[in-house]
Amino acid sequence: MSKDLKEDVGDHLDNKVERSKSGILSRGAASVVTAVAMLAGVGAFVLSSADTAKAQNANYGVDITPKWNDKGELLQPTEFRALWVYLGSPFTPNALNNGKAGFPEYHNVYVQPSAFKAYRETGKWPEGTMMLKELQLVDQAKGDEADGSRYEVSGRGYFPGAVNGMDVAVKDSSRFGETKNWGYFNFGHHAPPYAKSAAAAPAASCAQCHIDNAGPDMVFEKFYKPILTPLPLPE
Repeated sequence: MSKDLKEDVGDHLDNKVERSKSGILSRGAASVVTAVAMLAGVGAFVLSSADTAKAQNANYGVDITPKWNDKGELLQPTEFRALWVYLGSPFTPNALNNGKAGFPEYHNVYVQPSAFKAYRETGKWPEGTMMLKELQLVDQAKGDEADGSRYEVSGRGYFPGAVNGMDVAVKDSSRFGETKNWGYFNFGHHAPPYAKSAAAAPAASCAQCHIDNAGPDMVFEKFYKPILTPLPLPE
């Protein structure tokens, strides 16, 4: 409550008390007291909500934390291309999988800098880690050859085209204990803009594949080892 409001309420109470011959607060003064109590309650509620939000994220060991809305949906991370660490781009094109690859795009994977640093130091991903995967289509998917490859000045190969989707995995044991501490979110498999927020995907659609096939901490680390491992420097 502001200083001016406190002074106004105090003056009003003093006037009501003086006008009350019985020494008991008049009905008007009692209303003011009720209003003061309600304002105090609102302040307590705001503080409690802030404390609750802080407590929910207290176990996160990262600098850029996951953000959640009041429905428990993950808000789309931003600035990942500029501020996060790029880990790699696993790629299984349709042309090499009978035209029916489960994941035909480049999977450009990013992680927060502090999570990257923590993994290098401990071999474990900290609470609050976000693995963000932005999908990128093959440029000229039909290619020049039967296998979908085509030619550039660098040679024959596959080349990245337009971005086409975003998925995010979040490590949060308080929310996703039933799926080995990770939740998985799809912000749309289409051209940007992607969705503002996303609900966690059913366990069978993403988490189960990681449980069955990924490394000990639900991450396909073998694809990113060259970048996760510090680069040897010349002596």
